[in-house]
Amino acid sequence: MRWRCTCAYDGTDFLGWQSQKGGGTVQDFLEKRLAQIFQKPVRVHGSGRTDSGVHARAQVFHFEAEWAHPVAHLQRALRSGLPRGLVVNSVRRAAPDFHARYSAEGKRYRYRLYRGYAGPFESRWCWSFGDRPLEVEKMRAAAKKLLGKHDFSGFSGQYEEKENPVKDLRRLDMRARGRRIEFVIEASGFLYKMARGLVGALVAVGLGKLTTEDIERVLKTKKRTQEIATAPAEGLCLEKVFY
Repeated sequence: MRWRCTCAYDGTDFLGWQSQKGGGTVQDFLEKRLAQIFQKPVRVHGSGRTDSGVHARAQVFHFEAEWAHPVAHLQRALRSGLPRGLVVNSVRRAAPDFHARYSAEGKRYRYRLYRGYAGPFESRWCWSFGDRPLEVEKMRAAAKKLLGKHDFSGFSGQYEEKENPVKDLRRLDMRARGRRIEFVIEASGFLYKMARGLVGALVAVGLGKLTTEDIERVLKTKKRTQEIATAPAEGLCLEKVFY
């Protein structure tokens, strides 16, 4: 049986999604619990990696195992042995050819920035930006130039795995309310640290370090400029995976 599941997590205390030797990742905790339930190793496949400190409201994963009891009992068993900050929101049977990663048609991320110094009940989930002024309208103008199908190599981090760098950026909205700015980023897929690179680029525009023309040049040359910093992990949340 193939099972499709959705989980949410506060990434603050996890070392990202993907399993590693030292443990401490979301995948490690899920596989450990599944091994306890089924009394054998069970491999989990996620829709994609999230870095250390990045959060998720609806990370999708699948696994294969035989289960002769009601589905609700499997979800209850899986939920009961997980650490705080990680919860499995849904468990259901999936088609044999469903794959959490390769069946996905797109993802939506949300990035939160706080202009000022965020309090202790908010700082775990946003970029506490301090008192630096940002030109929000210039950031919005630059965001429009990024929409569409492009090679986003200039906005990603360095990573050894080869992946098609051409992605369709379908949505890049900015919502500014008071001290809070939210970026809603939706694309056919994301390169390594691409979402945080896009936010970092727009922030560079807001600070006056880059112009809209500079953003267009990075798209054309596919080369990252030193003014584009990777936005901090704590502000990013995987919101939805589309199938």
